[in-house]
Amino acid sequence: MTPSPHPTDLSPEHAVAAISRWLAVESPTDSVEGVNRMMDLVAGEAAGLGLTAERVPGRDGFGDNLILRAGPRTGEPGILVLSHLDTVHPIGTLANDLPVRVEGDRLYGPGVYDMKGGAWLALQAFAAAARGGLARRPLTFLFSSDEETGSQSTRGLIEDLGRTSAAVLVTEPGRDGGKVVTGRKGVGRFDVHVEGRPSHAGTRHADGRNAIREAARLILEIEGLTDYARGVTTTVGTILGGTAENVVPQHCRFAVDLRVVTAADGEDYAGRILGLRASPDFRVTVTGGMNRPPYDAEAGAALYAHAKALARDELGLDLGAVPLTGGGSDGNFTAALGIPTLDGLGIDGDGAHTLQEYGLISSIAPRLRLMRRLLETL
Repeated sequence: MTPSPHPTDLSPEHAVAAISRWLAVESPTDSVEGVNRMMDLVAGEAAGLGLTAERVPGRDGFGDNLILRAGPRTGEPGILVLSHLDTVHPIGTLANDLPVRVEGDRLYGPGVYDMKGGAWLALQAFAAAARGGLARRPLTFLFSSDEETGSQSTRGLIEDLGRTSAAVLVTEPGRDGGKVVTGRKGVGRFDVHVEGRPSHAGTRHADGRNAIREAARLILEIEGLTDYARGVTTTVGTILGGTAENVVPQHCRFAVDLRVVTAADGEDYAGRILGLRASPDFRVTVTGGMNRPPYDAEAGAALYAHAKALARDELGLDLGAVPLTGGGSDGNFTAALGIPTLDGLGIDGDGAHTLQEYGLISSIAPRLRLMRRLLETL
């Protein structure tokens, strides 16, 4: 294997070429093969950087995970870096809708902003901190496989690693011109199944009980729970029902997304959704609950202050912060445990989860240096 350039000597051209190799491996969460190919690629690159990767087999139908360790081998709490290698883009996006390409300062590709660009630069920073020997604490890096669908199989692993950490650094993308994220809403996910009574739509219409119609009533009830003043949103994102055009449908299923600012609202609104009541002659079954607890900005205030000072004094940057965003991340889990957590340390850009997703090439080097110095100074 050709030795990798030292992480601090990477040119923009090298960084673009390296990240592009990651983008060329499509890894939607539901493709175990694709995610595991990404894990293979990262494990190989980590070895080239002098790091040893521990492979954690996936479970529950998800891909594997990787853990890297470096820094002083002491018993004190360490620094945990969290990245995910799964994306929302289905196989074929690369060839059809979002090819890897450079346009000016923008690098386009599936998952470049969320979050392969950030994961790649953090790996370089992690290797640089390991080689430099300046890290004060043990360093751990987790690459996970299922963040985009809620981290069902990895939440326990994230929380276990978090409990032994003094601080957590999350490489989700930067926001609004490179701001980091210091707080996130909590996320709830629910599945609703409505059962009615089937009948022939032409000859026995009155005998039927239309599950889609009842689902429509419940959907309006759920959507009506949105309260922007409280920061609560409810969204029915998918729906499936019926068997044929001439049959009064017996079944209808739909999925609900809930976002809240406080844990109390999470409990309240989750209870309302789980407590949905059906009309006579229908049955409704609701499963799910809060998937990610809210991430309170106060928990990581001192960590953000440290990062802001580093950026100002060593990089000449004014590091702004987004104190609350609606999107969840694995940082929600560690912040809820009371562990100082700083998010949004990945690449700057825009277009997450869209076919216009890009990362800003000019943001790679400063974000890499900031991540390295955080690993060396916390």
